[in-house]
Amino acid sequence: IVRKLDELEVSFSNGKSFPANVIGNDPYSDIALLKIQANDKNDSISLIPIEIGDSENLKAGQFVLALANPYGEYPSITEGIITSERSSLGGGRWGGITNNIVITDARLNPGYSGGPLVDVEGKMIGLNAAYVSSRGIAIRASKVRNITDQLAKYGAIKIAYLGVVTDEISLPREVGAQLEPSQEEGLMVLSVEKDTPAKKAGLLLGDIIIGFDDQPIANIHDLRRQLLNQDVIGKSVKLAIIRGEKKSEITITPRESSGSN
Repeated sequence: IVRKLDELEVSFSNGKSFPANVIGNDPYSDIALLKIQANDKNDSISLIPIEIGDSENLKAGQFVLALANPYGEYPSITEGIITSERSSLGGGRWGGITNNIVITDARLNPGYSGGPLVDVEGKMIGLNAAYVSSRGIAIRASKVRNITDQLAKYGAIKIAYLGVVTDEISLPREVGAQLEPSQEEGLMVLSVEKDTPAKKAGLLLGDIIIGFDDQPIANIHDLRRQLLNQDVIGKSVKLAIIRGEKKSEITITPRESSGSN
């Protein structure tokens, strides 16, 4: 949303409003970092940040509260429990970030996106993001901190770049059954750009990408998650592919880019 706005204003429960600047934003997680500006020297801003809880050791059945201020009109709360200790959603069922998440049964009504998910001590363990298949999805607080730290330092999220255009396809049954573990889908390479990591690695038109750095790749969201890991920038990693109905591996060294592939 903030990418389309030239002027921003942040309002508080005491009725005060302040202009704000966008330090940076990450369109994939839909998180933006804002800097609030005081109107003048006499108009001070006193903010108490929410305490961050442990979002790395969550347990199924753990009680949570989803907090929000829908449309800026009134505070609102829903409750629930963590329904799964999984930290990712497979299959691209939701277009946003699908790893480092918290899955709960707390209902996220319209206007809840961007509000905190807190534990019984009122500590933030996630940032509410979406409501999918009767499940509340929140980005883990540790991931939010990582994103905002990068935005504060760079003004953007560093993304690894390969230099390919791909499309999701279903693997031939006999090919997918030979993989360990078995896999039904992959990404077919439709084009390889010049002077890119993919070109230097020898990736060819028609190759099917099925793995990246020992992680399975079944769809564009799987690949996107791997490219969002800035640790792979400049690092030689294994790219598992299907070429001529045979599995093989090539070594590729992603470089930094603001692009998606």
